[in-house]
Amino acid sequence: MITQNKGEWSELYVFLKLLGDGILYAADAELNKIEDLYYPLVEVIRKENDSIKHFINSGTNIKITDETNNLILSLSINDFKEKAILLLEAIRKSDSTFPVPKIEDFMNVIKCTKVKADSLDKSDITLILHDCKTYRNETFGFSIKSYLGGSSTLLNAGKPTNFIYEISGDINNELIESINSISSKSKLRDRLQKIREAGCSLRFSGLENENFNANLQMIDSLFPLIISEYLLQYYSGNGNLICRLTPKIREINPCSFNTNLQHIFYEHKIKNFLTDVALGMTPATTWDGYYQATGGYIIVRQDGEVLCYHVYNHNEFQEYLFNNTKLDTPSTTKYNFGKIYRKEGKFYIKLNLQIRFI
Repeated sequence: MITQNKGEWSELYVFLKLLGDGILYAADAELNKIEDLYYPLVEVIRKENDSIKHFINSGTNIKITDETNNLILSLSINDFKEKAILLLEAIRKSDSTFPVPKIEDFMNVIKCTKVKADSLDKSDITLILHDCKTYRNETFGFSIKSYLGGSSTLLNAGKPTNFIYEISGDINNELIESINSISSKSKLRDRLQKIREAGCSLRFSGLENENFNANLQMIDSLFPLIISEYLLQYYSGNGNLICRLTPKIREINPCSFNTNLQHIFYEHKIKNFLTDVALGMTPATTWDGYYQATGGYIIVRQDGEVLCYHVYNHNEFQEYLFNNTKLDTPSTTKYNFGKIYRKEGKFYIKLNLQIRFI
């Protein structure tokens, strides 16, 4: 029996629903369906265990073929619609990991052995869509994010996402021990506050991971400094929403831009960063500037509606990311951050970057 969590079942739900609906609608910046912007579904390409199957929309049926175009099976589109509804109900009613026997039976019928398909291009689902403007069929890889479970991450935490700050001022072992021993619920905020109360200051020194630093510099040579200020504001208790923190960053102006002009320097750069992370950039892998999720994002709303931010509606996607992401605190022990340490006669503290959807 297959047991999966809500997020994993959600990916299969998208697969079933798209085949049942035969169409993928675009979303605006507030995740509302744009009724007159949609992409007819031609095909879903699914890889499992080194074999590729094609689920082809023929209008009333879904034809399943292998990679050499041999017909495996043909089923009514209604079969996929019904199973999508059944799976949605199961996801809503269940917690943690859970089985859905009727869906597992249907997976056996359509020769799917896994809930989550193997990735073709680091995206979660590969679609062939018809572009109504160019009258062409194009293949796209989409990442999937679902609101049916808990809030998902945009940027996963790890040791590569540690930012290092040098502490300057009158600091001694007794003060360090006192600060590091703070174990309240908001211990990081309280530790930073005590550092400042002691007359000390924090200055961004660099990242723990050189590759992530270089990836950020691909966006802007000063972008590591910009993100370091976001982290300082967040861990100091001044908010967690990206859209709310950005005006504070503009006011602090860590890069000393000419803000007398009307340019939205920081908003523009953070939106580019969020987009790059969403579509391919990861901290520990060298970022070449190319997007892996070539189509964009598919979002599963809480009501089960499946919408997309296609690369074609880039501005709406950026606005959605900007208004629907927040900074979060991962495990301090797992990722080794949040305590003062000494290195080569200087004192430092690390803060970790993790970004979640609201």
